Amino acid sequence: QVRLVESGGGSVQAGGSLRLSCAAAGFGTSYYAMAWFRQAPGLEREGVAAIDSGGRTRYAGSVKGRFTISKDNAKGTLYLQMNSLKPEDTAIYYCAADLVRFRRSFSSLDPPQTGEYNRWGQGTQVTVSS
Repeated sequence: QVRLVESGGGSVQAGGSLRLSCAAAGFGTSYYAMAWFRQAPGLEREGVAAIDSGGRTRYAGSVKGRFTISKDNAKGTLYLQMNSLKPEDTAIYYCAADLVRFRRSFSSLDPPQTGEYNRWGQGTQVTVSS
């Protein structure tokens, strides 16, 4: 059974750091693209970062240089290292996997889109105070 379980969210002051984790079960993370999305109250879910089966990464412009996405395929875990956090980073963060396209390689560096991913975690709250 496919499962994605996020952890690592919390409250932090502006300028601080957090590392989110997403434990994947039911599939091999080395074979599929995965991503992080976030949704703030009243706003649409937006793509933050993604990583394909070969390790190529894509980021939203608002987080480029501050956030780093990575995978530990041996542990089946996706990470999002978030540094220099800002109040506008406050949102629920979701882990997602594209289990439709096997060994997908990204052909562009545009931020990830929700329609590309078909499995989602339950989300973890990140709150950044000024």
